[in-house]
Amino acid sequence: MTQSVDLMQGTLEFLILKTLTWGPMHGFAVGRWIRTTTDDALEIEEGALYPALHRMERRGWVDAEWALTENNRKAKYYEITRLGREQLRKEERSWTRYVAAVAKIMAAAKA
Repeated sequence: MTQSVDLMQGTLEFLILKTLTWGPMHGFAVGRWIRTTTDDALEIEEGALYPALHRMERRGWVDAEWALTENNRKAKYYEITRLGREQLRKEERSWTRYVAAVAKIMAAAKA
């Protein structure tokens, strides 16, 4: 059984953008992809996921279009935009620096 991990502030939009680099997805599929890819460690609640997707759409980071799902249901599919890819690159650089800094602290704590 995998223990879930709380998302840090500002992480959700980064995870959604990264997920959408795999192609257009509806909201439920975005949440499922994140959960599956993290072996159930990260579970995105609908109450956080959909407001984030709508914010990202307003910012121009994603485009949305209604289409039918694999189960023949109508759903809004989200696709990362050029602006979203630029934002993702900025956030990836920031996360790389952050993870390196935390790793240094963790290594120092072992000494």
